[in-house]
Amino acid sequence: MSQQLGIIVAIDVAAAVKEKTLDGNVYMFDNMKLQGSEGLGTGSLVSALNGTHWLDGSQANELVLNWAVGGLGSIPPTVPKTFLADKSRNSDLQALEELENLTKRIETSQASVQTISDELKKISRKKGVKAKVQSRRRNLKRELGVAGQKVMDITGEIITDPSDKTSQVNQVSPIITNITGEAVDKKVMYVAEYGSPELVTDGWYWCGSVDSSKPGTYAYTMHIELHEQKYVDGEWTLVPIDLTCEAYIKVSDNPKVNGFTGAGIGMLPIM
Repeated sequence: MSQQLGIIVAIDVAAAVKEKTLDGNVYMFDNMKLQGSEGLGTGSLVSALNGTHWLDGSQANELVLNWAVGGLGSIPPTVPKTFLADKSRNSDLQALEELENLTKRIETSQASVQTISDELKKISRKKGVKAKVQSRRRNLKRELGVAGQKVMDITGEIITDPSDKTSQVNQVSPIITNITGEAVDKKVMYVAEYGSPELVTDGWYWCGSVDSSKPGTYAYTMHIELHEQKYVDGEWTLVPIDLTCEAYIKVSDNPKVNGFTGAGIGMLPIM
């Protein structure tokens, strides 16, 4: 069975959008620290990929990398991607319920004109503000999951005032759009985007198989799409920004050994 390894890419979205660069605004981690990974928590991660051959010289199972990207100042990645859509839908249902109650009061003549006016304004504010999306990517709605949804703050509450620029707006989660570079060009790493029923990743994630027969250090480039939320002409607009950051894989030719005995994998000795 292939060895599954994970890489976490955390991005300070607000800073990266403001500075239009990921330099100094990305922090990467993996689960190979004990194998010799370097630069954990920085923007220059070198992931150590060890145990590539059996003692007889034959190639061991390939290594598999899985990337997960998240934004600082965004809804936590542990919250299902449907959170924004559910929140938007529930606010609409609540507004419809209040409108229905107001209609019943009007029919029974239990509400004055002023009361009706105030109630309608209150309901109108509760509907929130939707954001338009500017993007050249045809599958943006599938990946972003916020096209046409309502603008929220970092606590997940809907912003009800279109002119409110004081609230800290929830940053849209970053999206990996491609992985290229030396490791891919030299056919050391084979990457692709895969589908999954996992709601936390909205059903899509990037994965790469590493050819463990080619030891060495190789660079690869992650292409990441961020979105700047602009308030223009009375409405919120999500403007895409395409940025890149570089990381490395360090493939060793160390043999795969038994963790108990330090020898080749086989039957454990009887004590």
